[in-house]
Amino acid sequence: MNSSPSSRPSVVVAELGPTNTGKTHRAIERMLEHESGIIGLPLRLLAREVYDRVTARVGEGRVALMTGEEKRLPPRPDYWICTVEAMPTDRAVDFLAVDEIQLAAHRERGHIFTDRLLHARGRKETWFLGADTMRPMLQTLIPHASVKRATRLSQLRYSGRRSLKSLPPRSAVVAFSADRVYELAEALRRLRGGVAVVLGALSPRTRNAQVAMYQAGEVQYLVATDAIGMGLNLDLNHVAFAALSKYDGAEQRELFPDELAQIAGRAGRHLNDGSFGTLNTLPELSPRVVTAIESHRFPSVRSLIWRNEALDFSSPEALLDSLSRAPRHNAFIRVERADDFDALRELSHVPAVREVATGRAMVELLWQVCQIPDFRKGLFGQHVALLRETFLQLTAGDGKLEQAWLTKQVSPLDDVSGDIHTLMDRLAAIRIWTYISHRSSWLHDAEQWQERTRHIEDALGDALHERLVERFVQRAARRSARRFVRAAAHPPAGSDSPFAKLGQLLGEVPGADGAVTEEQFVQQVVDATHDGFQVEASGSISFEGQPLARLVRGKDRRSPQIALAEPEVWTGGARRQLERRLVALARDLVTEAMGGFPAEALTGADRSPALRGLAYRLAEGLGVISRGEAHEQWRLLDEEARERLSSLGVREGQRFLYVAEALSPPALERRCMLTALFQQSPSPPGVPGEPVLELSELGGRNARAFGYEVLGGVALRIDIVERLSEALRHPNGARQVHTLLQELRLESGVRTRVLRALGGPGAPSKRRRRRRGGKAPGTAPGQRGAPGPPAHAGAHPKPRRSGAGEGGAQG
Repeated sequence: MNSSPSSRPSVVVAELGPTNTGKTHRAIERMLEHESGIIGLPLRLLAREVYDRVTARVGEGRVALMTGEEKRLPPRPDYWICTVEAMPTDRAVDFLAVDEIQLAAHRERGHIFTDRLLHARGRKETWFLGADTMRPMLQTLIPHASVKRATRLSQLRYSGRRSLKSLPPRSAVVAFSADRVYELAEALRRLRGGVAVVLGALSPRTRNAQVAMYQAGEVQYLVATDAIGMGLNLDLNHVAFAALSKYDGAEQRELFPDELAQIAGRAGRHLNDGSFGTLNTLPELSPRVVTAIESHRFPSVRSLIWRNEALDFSSPEALLDSLSRAPRHNAFIRVERADDFDALRELSHVPAVREVATGRAMVELLWQVCQIPDFRKGLFGQHVALLRETFLQLTAGDGKLEQAWLTKQVSPLDDVSGDIHTLMDRLAAIRIWTYISHRSSWLHDAEQWQERTRHIEDALGDALHERLVERFVQRAARRSARRFVRAAAHPPAGSDSPFAKLGQLLGEVPGADGAVTEEQFVQQVVDATHDGFQVEASGSISFEGQPLARLVRGKDRRSPQIALAEPEVWTGGARRQLERRLVALARDLVTEAMGGFPAEALTGADRSPALRGLAYRLAEGLGVISRGEAHEQWRLLDEEARERLSSLGVREGQRFLYVAEALSPPALERRCMLTALFQQSPSPPGVPGEPVLELSELGGRNARAFGYEVLGGVALRIDIVERLSEALRHPNGARQVHTLLQELRLESGVRTRVLRALGGPGAPSKRRRRRRGGKAPGTAPGQRGAPGPPAHAGAHPKPRRSGAGEGGAQG
């Protein structure tokens, strides 16, 4: 598309304002009111944080995570949490959001954000979140957008200069190089006993462990780069700047006031006021800068970084020319430099590359190779050499990277020895190969390489976290951290156990001698898929055969809570990570009980009251409600809403409105587990396997809560009730009714009362022949003859059941 704004029909909302205004929170809430959505975030660390928040709401089965190097893709995700670069823009979703849209003015990454601003749209709604400095630009480029100003929830005040020693607890010290971060962390460790470290170059695994340690109160101080400025939610009271300038990739320069504000605004989250200042090694901030930060007023963005998207792949030279094309809109400035463009320019001069890059397909492949990120940020020539070899291998032979070459590149990185700097370098290098491994068409057995590079990155991340703790947290401050050392299982050769794979990868990391440390075990749990857990009918949760937690009663059946099996064993940070993962598992279990019905996505303000009310009732009933409960709201639905519910599996039965999958055996098992947990009493015997129960077996408990309906003095499972009801109303259903009742093996009197309660035309066919006699005891209401006795508990003989009957009834 060209540089003019997109004209796709979509409601566009711009939520602009300073930090701590709840913009991202509101966007997440709004996305979940839609049935599908994508949110693009500026950092993979933030993407992982938002992913954790969303999965805690709706479970992992409905949410995908996509960054350059990390992908978690369930079979049918409804929501996609991504870095802005990794957003699947070819996927149609109802809702789309881009966070920190002011980065469209960033000299290196800006063209990606500008492209999303111009062209990325949700089918129904699109949100752009960011600083108020983008207001004039957004109003110019998207005049129909609804621009809202968000107000900060707490006050931010300047507190002047402080020494490291005088920093209050819950403070972050911000520097702009890894060396300075380590230097400050060491000084704070000596003064305060411990500190957590956050850098953008950390793996999500390491960063999560460091943040969890801080958030749990194991340490009271944090030293970080400006990575914390992009929306990471931390419990900070004070931010102290250790530097006011940084190298931005081109030059060392002073930070702009709005950049300082983005970082300072991390202090004082939600309704708690925060403060900011500098260390006493720096001068005071000028009154003008202080006023700007406290009042959140900065010069507007006047131009955005742009790059032509209509690329010419006829030759490398044509591609370079099209990338160099100037914008036609005066709001845009062509990107000055980008690593992929620089790499393409270098490779286009290599004779071996020029020789094969002669057609459109080869030039497109060359451009894809040039887009491999240089996470090492070292000598550019070294990265170009890697790209050259990658391209030449992909254009020779079978078009795949050679296994031996890949092994030669990756194997040296599978080493967890060395100091912090060494591990950081290896992490940066393995991230390149993780990125390449997700180009599935480039590799033989891409999944195996994805698994290997991920495990190496995880092992390096674990080792780095250990080194950071050893160096920057005194033993006294971390005295509980080593309480957990769990013996690793010793599975047979070829086992798929994560402990077996972990043991192969850990090498010299602590715990590799037959034991798994706390951090390693917790990360295995956090990374596990839904199938990695074993959930018993009692609500007990195990992982790899080891008891981990249990579900306990919440405010209702849809909100079970988590209780760790051994809470005293874990450090605070580990507890937070485990509980967050298990909350997401609990949400998945509730979704299973509801047959996958996305109730929350149907409760948005733009939905009709009838649809919202019906979705709420279905959620409350775990996917099943009576026709009587649903009648009024169902009557008020328009045809479009009914069709949408039908596409989500909602069926209008004879006696119930239900989600089809909510009556499947696995869903009924989850339903019974959640009901028993809420009632704090075991499920009645035979539930939910038996299709018919005596009322005495229910012990006076609500049959419908367990998926049964009381009819004719017995409790029939609701799926059987619907099958019988449907057959009774079918012109040729008599034979099916007769077969079903035979499979249930009900005695004749019970059978008659069940049919009468269902309002059918009568008993099976042989009893219909006695209608003229008028005295048949099984005659249903509406037929000639006296009605049978009223049905109530205790007014029936014991129903007969068998395994064969159960199997047939479910069929």
